Amino acid sequence: MAHSAAVDVRLGAQGRLVLPASLRRALSLSAGDALVARAEGPDRIVLEKHSAALARLQERFAKSRGKRDLAASLIADRRSEARRDVR
Repeated sequence: MAHSAAVDVRLGAQGRLVLPASLRRALSLSAGDALVARAEGPDRIVLEKHSAALARLQERFAKSRGKRDLAASLIADRRSEARRDVR
């Protein structure tokens, strides 16, 4: 199945989606595999393998690794806000 192939699915009464066997085979999905669902805009749902979502996020945030200590930045922001609140 090509990357751009579309497969019609219907939402069941309890909100369940059934992925056709052809799509499951094309994506090497098995019963029990973890998927991540997210909304993209008001009319789009994206499903991806948990491992793929994790890899995508790790790649996205790897670029900022080492450039800035996010925890230290958050703590500094909170301390600054606390000082303003005390005054």
